[in-house]
Amino acid sequence: MALACASHACRFLLAGQARSFHAQPYHAKVGVVEFLNGVGKGVEAHAAKLEEAVGGDLQRLLEARTLRLKKLGIPCKHRKLILSFAHKYRLGLWKPQAEPRKV
Repeated sequence: MALACASHACRFLLAGQARSFHAQPYHAKVGVVEFLNGVGKGVEAHAAKLEEAVGGDLQRLLEARTLRLKKLGIPCKHRKLILSFAHKYRLGLWKPQAEPRKV
């Protein structure tokens, strides 16, 4: 009986991984502006400043440290959001949505 229950639980877990009920459309190409728009919460106001500083290269933004962002005049809360979402993006846990969220 225990073996039958274990196989049923295994099938349930595997079926849950196969389906995604919360699939969101993603950008095919993510740039600095798309990344900041995806973060939201007022961070997109610094898009022009950051794009100029990193040369439009998202990889350089993902490698940026808090001191560099501070020298650009980005407030602490926004620096924290950028660095947090950059870390999640590097790990593959987060991607910007294709359509902005309704607030």
